[in-house]
Amino acid sequence: MIIFEAQTTQQMESVMGMINEFDTIAAIATAVSNAGIGIIRISGSEAMTILSNIFEPYNKKVDVHQLENHRIYYGNIKDGQEVIDECIVLIMKGPHSYTKEDVVEIDCHGGVTVVYKVLNLVLKNGARAAEPGEFTKRAFLNGRIDLSQAEAVMDLIDSKNEMARKNSMTQLKGGLSDQIKQLREEIIYQIAFIESALDDPEHYSLDGFPEKLLELDRQWIKTARGMLDSYDNGRIIAEGIRTCIIGKPNAGKSSFLNALLGEERAIVTDIAGTTRDAIDTEIVHNGKEYVFIDTAGLRRKNKIKEELERYSIIRTVTAVERADVVLVVIDATQGVTEQDAKVAGIAHERGKGVIIVVNKWDAIEKNDKTIYKHTNRIREVLSFMPYAEIVFISARTGLRISRMFETLDAVIENQTMRIQTGVLNEILAEAVAMQQPPSDRGRRLKIFYMTQVAVKPPTFVIFVNDKELMHFSYTRYLENKIRDAFDFGGTPLKLIVRERGEKE
Repeated sequence: MIIFEAQTTQQMESVMGMINEFDTIAAIATAVSNAGIGIIRISGSEAMTILSNIFEPYNKKVDVHQLENHRIYYGNIKDGQEVIDECIVLIMKGPHSYTKEDVVEIDCHGGVTVVYKVLNLVLKNGARAAEPGEFTKRAFLNGRIDLSQAEAVMDLIDSKNEMARKNSMTQLKGGLSDQIKQLREEIIYQIAFIESALDDPEHYSLDGFPEKLLELDRQWIKTARGMLDSYDNGRIIAEGIRTCIIGKPNAGKSSFLNALLGEERAIVTDIAGTTRDAIDTEIVHNGKEYVFIDTAGLRRKNKIKEELERYSIIRTVTAVERADVVLVVIDATQGVTEQDAKVAGIAHERGKGVIIVVNKWDAIEKNDKTIYKHTNRIREVLSFMPYAEIVFISARTGLRISRMFETLDAVIENQTMRIQTGVLNEILAEAVAMQQPPSDRGRRLKIFYMTQVAVKPPTFVIFVNDKELMHFSYTRYLENKIRDAFDFGGTPLKLIVRERGEKE
């Protein structure tokens, strides 16, 4: 009996929850501040009834319930006999509205006092205060938009740059939804064909169908992977390219960030390691957003004397992990050191895009060989990351600062580049023809094919007959051939070797 009562209570709460979801709601639809206009939106079955209680049209003979759909009416908002404000009212009756319910928008004067007075009057007459995002939630629940479009609405509201706005509008118009629907319809069609053939084998032939289905399956997987891979690109567009600035203490990281900003926002002193926390700074350049994460300088472990410095190292590593591209700042006056290599190794080990920023270049005496000398030294010390881009700048004079954005764009493009399997295998065939795979004890390495399976960093799987025969030098050779064809500057490549049977 107790169990039955508990189940009944849960059922009643569930039903009451559904009823509560579709009662009439109201909220302020514009920013709450003193402005020319403030909008109160009402949605639900009682929207017109509530309006009739508080709205008096300019033509007093008009019945509010009979107001025409998608029309604007002028009149007064009244609390009894008291006129609260002059306003215009927009009528949008369901299902031809954003929520597919009756929707009323009251455009009143935008003073904070006026707007709240009108909202409270609406609530007093039977509406409930809407929860954040509840109008869009109702649009989704009522089938007006799908989940991806609902997310696009929020992304559009939160968009901070022109590219984010365009991306959100494309998704809101159904760009992603159409791809998913088409994929779903194709799969359902093939399932229906299989079931029909099983039920009526005399009229439906499955000759050659498995091969056809296998090819379709590969296309579906490719399409689905493409949609999944587009997540990072969409996130970068919406949130900005996350760029972490790391380096030894007093290498000029904060000065570099200030030069990018064009203002003194980060703290700059002559004391090494002034920046203790990872600080996020947003910059919009040519309509594209960049998020720069400034971090504390990393010292050698034997020089760490305070717990605060230990936490700084942890925060730096965390900042690198959430970054898309890492800028390793080197002091040109000191030259590249082993400590710089350890700092850069943090980014390399985590597969991040890397740009070596050689700061204080204005303080170096130069001749026609200076830049080549420094470049060769950097390549020598950072030999484990030959892909890293190198930019010589001066945070003090602004030398080549504007070039950083172009370099960042190029690196992130390489980090998210995807190459078709057919193109990859053309490169693989040419590479094998130019240099035969290694052999051992009469058994030669056979490479069947290669495919890209991930981005950030670009990751490739190579299928072979015996992965023990794949020497690291030949793997490096294949990586170089890929780089010769597609550059991939600024980003590491990850090559995974897997065995596949001869008959597969």
